[in-house]
Amino acid sequence: MIRVGVNGFGTIGRRVADAVAKQPDMKLVGIVKTKPDYKAKIAAQKGYTLFGVDDKSIQSFKDAGYKPGGNVENLLSQVDVIVDATPEDVGAAYKEMYRKTGKKAIFQGGEEHDIAEVSFVAQCNYDLAKGKQFIRAVSCNTTALSRTLHTLDQAFGVKRARIVIARRASDPDEPTKGPIDSVNLDPVTIPSHHGPDVQTVLPHIPIVTMAYKIPTTHMHLHSVIVSLKENGVTEDRIINAFKEAPRILLVSQKDGIRATAHVMDYARELGRNRGDLYEPAIWKESIKVVDGEAYFFMAVHQESIVVPENVDAIRAVTGSASKSESMAMTNKTLGILN
Repeated sequence: MIRVGVNGFGTIGRRVADAVAKQPDMKLVGIVKTKPDYKAKIAAQKGYTLFGVDDKSIQSFKDAGYKPGGNVENLLSQVDVIVDATPEDVGAAYKEMYRKTGKKAIFQGGEEHDIAEVSFVAQCNYDLAKGKQFIRAVSCNTTALSRTLHTLDQAFGVKRARIVIARRASDPDEPTKGPIDSVNLDPVTIPSHHGPDVQTVLPHIPIVTMAYKIPTTHMHLHSVIVSLKENGVTEDRIINAFKEAPRILLVSQKDGIRATAHVMDYARELGRNRGDLYEPAIWKESIKVVDGEAYFFMAVHQESIVVPENVDAIRAVTGSASKSESMAMTNKTLGILN
């Protein structure tokens, strides 16, 4: 059994903890929290051992009636791999602690690429991450783009990609963030960080991205234009390539799915924890080829798409399973159909 700890129990951390707990080859040793809020209560109710960040944090848990397992160092002494799901840029502060203890660590996409030896998307570069000490599971948008562009590149070859991303303003549990009644360019300059981040996974694909934030919380929406190397590619061939690719979902307006709200409503009926959607959802009818360029719309559930990558990353750094074995186990336990 691979012993795993999760540092941070926010949007990504709690989902990763639940996913790890479902794996037949992993044991969730505990999770790190700073304070005894409702998320800590949820973790305790699930039987997860709570660890504080320091003495003050540990005391706050004791005062609230919890029995913490100690601090971060105590958790590290009991695990093989730590998944760092702390807020953006906080993971970098923990890296030296992980290094000194010799623990393998999985960082999130909010950290810079150079925090790790590999920026990771399972279907794209699983073998590259094998045996490494530090890897980075890239962000939600980068994960979605890497999966889809890799699929098209493998099938037809990709000359270049151009993407416009309508970003959700914040996660549902962050009600103080905006924008409200506004569309904010994020950033005003071009490219946005997403294209260079995709190139940390797929360095050979030229890509330019633009992004803006809109007043919603549940999903990002990508408008994708990809120039293909192969001539004469049809819409049906692209649809078939996406159907056969792992962790990509095709949806249809014929089924009444015409908006991101419909995608999330559909996801809630799949029987997965929290109604999470681990796949980017591509509208079948949006797939169009004009003069060698493929167009499509894609929705990305930012809260959950990186969860399977974190699970696969754990197996990659420990060398405990091949790419196909790991993805199959992760898919089965999380209810991913493809």
